[in-house]
Amino acid sequence: MEEFPSDAPDHCPGTQSEQAGKGSSCQGCPNQMMCATAAGRETDPAIAEIAEKMQTVKHKILVLSGKGGVGKSTFSAQLAHALSSDGTKEVALLDVDICGPSIPRIMGLEGERVHQSGSGWSPVYVEDNLAVMSVGFLLSGPDDAVIWRGPKKNGLIKQFLRDVDWGELDYLIIDTPPGTSDEHLSIVQYLGSAAVDGAVIVTTPQEVSLQDVRKEIRFCKKVGLPIVGVVENMSGFVCPKCKNVSQVFPPDSGGAEQMCKDLNLPLLGKVPLDPRIGRSCDEGKSLFSEAPDSPAALEYHSIVQRIQSYCSNLVTKERNSN
Repeated sequence: MEEFPSDAPDHCPGTQSEQAGKGSSCQGCPNQMMCATAAGRETDPAIAEIAEKMQTVKHKILVLSGKGGVGKSTFSAQLAHALSSDGTKEVALLDVDICGPSIPRIMGLEGERVHQSGSGWSPVYVEDNLAVMSVGFLLSGPDDAVIWRGPKKNGLIKQFLRDVDWGELDYLIIDTPPGTSDEHLSIVQYLGSAAVDGAVIVTTPQEVSLQDVRKEIRFCKKVGLPIVGVVENMSGFVCPKCKNVSQVFPPDSGGAEQMCKDLNLPLLGKVPLDPRIGRSCDEGKSLFSEAPDSPAALEYHSIVQRIQSYCSNLVTKERNSN
């Protein structure tokens, strides 16, 4: 799998080139050292260790967004809740948004701490079958700022993948920060040999968001990361009382639906803007227990079914190929 630095220019040599990390276009690039490492000159032994660790995880799904504020962490949390609502499934949510770890609050786990065991770090559990790991559990308080350079961020992501006692999992959902930066390149590189199912890309309907999402899609294609599909979040406001729908963010350019048609990508669904979603996140509760019959909850279930179908098809293809 050929990996490229984030926002790679057209003349980027790529990590497989002998000029990776050395060419004139590499000067000043924040991923210069990582590209040089990934090019095979300094093979990181952690990649093989992570691949072995991930053998007990059936499905690995990244949640990406090109722009901040589109509800990516909210979607990741509700996706984890929806998947774990099937008591026969073991689910984990990994937060690699190192500088903005909102998952502990959204999952109702603020103040929790990570414990060390003989088999590694123990994740924090929301339910018996829903585990969570975040840098937020390593901070002294929710207002602490994480002011780290790339290498330290990458080192923590490596630890999360290699040193956490995940156990046997059906789904590992990985919530990432906005953009295409160090964290994204790290997670793709470290999971390169671990058979990632793909990425779910979250956007909102307006063009200013879709513009950044197209960059995220380009990033996925450059690093060889499959795209499960696109979710349009905040797709109209549904009044909880009268059920009328209003377009808060008008899709002037056709929204995610038109973008998916243009780029030949699946549209997984459109989640409406519902104040009960925000309230559930602030209170650290599941939307499916607070408003199970809401249009947003029903749309989430539809999206989850499409994601599960995608994962099942991958398993079938793998069996047939063997």
